[in-house]
Amino acid sequence: MSMPTPAVLVDDLHVRFGEVEAVVGVSFAALPGRATALLGRNGAGKSTTMRVLAGVVPPTSGRVVVAGIDVAHDTLGVKRAVGYCPDVGGLVPRATPWEHLQLAANLRRMTGWEARGRDLLEKFELGDVTHRVTSGFSHGMGRRLSVILAAFHEPDVLLLDEPFDGVDPIGVEATFEIVADARARGAAVLLSTHLRELAIETCSTALVLRGGARVADMDSIDLQGEEGAHAYRALLD
Repeated sequence: MSMPTPAVLVDDLHVRFGEVEAVVGVSFAALPGRATALLGRNGAGKSTTMRVLAGVVPPTSGRVVVAGIDVAHDTLGVKRAVGYCPDVGGLVPRATPWEHLQLAANLRRMTGWEARGRDLLEKFELGDVTHRVTSGFSHGMGRRLSVILAAFHEPDVLLLDEPFDGVDPIGVEATFEIVADARARGAAVLLSTHLRELAIETCSTALVLRGGARVADMDSIDLQGEEGAHAYRALLD
């Protein structure tokens, strides 16, 4: 039985900012219907890798293909194909959640989106602030809205960069649902986090980064319990 074509293929990715090499020869593949965690401490290269996959940062070298599109050759095509929750920013301070959804729908020429938009806002407990500008939002509220906007158009590749940062248990559970729904319809999910326990609950595979390089690629079940915690700490040291 042949393997499915990867939704994301990264081959020997290097990313440099001046003299700093933020990503050093990272390679991996993410399959449709699977969720992959990018794990590691701050500065491990997780967010830089996600930005390359989202078409935000160009690769210095290496090959990156997302949803069948070469990132180096068609950045706009990649941006259209993915749903991306950045680790910071991404929201318009003077716009409301509803206006964010309207803008996303218009840019992607979505029709009949209103019911889905309302459902997502309620799921993430943002229904009562639908028409409040986001400048007054807490960090956790902004994170929840960013996840909504990433998943809104049901992309084939969903990229969630630190979606649990500052998020309460209800937001965590809602994010779990978003990932499960995406996997059920055959999307590939990549989720970066430094929280091992949440990565295990959300994802079936884990890619551990340290110093911009891949140090392990494993089933997330191998990170469970005390033995898994010990193995994870050893990989980061």
